[in-house]
Amino acid sequence: MIYLRPAKQRGAANFGWLDSNHSFSFGNYYDPKHMGVSVLRVINDDFVIAGAGFQEHGHRDMEIISYVLEGAIEHKDSMGNSFVVPAGDIQRMSAGTGITHSEFNHSKTEAMKFLQIWITPNKTGIKPSYEQKAVPQNGTLTPLVTADGREGSLMMHQDAAMYRLVLQPGENIALDSGERIGYLHIISGSLTVNSNQLIQGDAIGVKDEVLKALNTGNTELTALWFDLPRGNFPS
Repeated sequence: MIYLRPAKQRGAANFGWLDSNHSFSFGNYYDPKHMGVSVLRVINDDFVIAGAGFQEHGHRDMEIISYVLEGAIEHKDSMGNSFVVPAGDIQRMSAGTGITHSEFNHSKTEAMKFLQIWITPNKTGIKPSYEQKAVPQNGTLTPLVTADGREGSLMMHQDAAMYRLVLQPGENIALDSGERIGYLHIISGSLTVNSNQLIQGDAIGVKDEVLKALNTGNTELTALWFDLPRGNFPS
């Protein structure tokens, strides 16, 4: 089974300081056909103007991942953490029993872009925690956040994994989710996947099939590949 999520069909919200595209139902955007894939509940493509950001707010029982694409996030939370997360770094926050935090564009002159990703945990009521690091690309598929912290990745409380996929022009790869569910989100470049042409912001989910991907563009392709447990799969 294949689930296509074109970028142009995502939910949208523009508050002036924030321009956001929602892959799944979030905030004021609700579509029962797009409530997430397996334990992957949120992918928001956020563009934040200089000096602006999310005021202090709370979360609980959620694995929240931020992947900075341009600029840097200034992060502060109720655990006493105060960090700047630059482009290329991965941030993972386990909300657990409850946490408050704020996230601002660190720059007063340049815009910031990042992906906000939420994954439902397999344990609730845990102690909140925070982790951040740069994970350099190692080969075609590099683990960024996993259940066991393999190969220098960050850890999350779920039987899932998030990888960064990088393909050069003309390079191909087969992505096999096996008995699980896979989800591929394009960050930049263009890709042909099982006869579907994908560009920036597009995504494709897969169950019981293999995704055969070819970088058909003239530049490097960057995407996120999610390996997810069997569960909800949009029809």
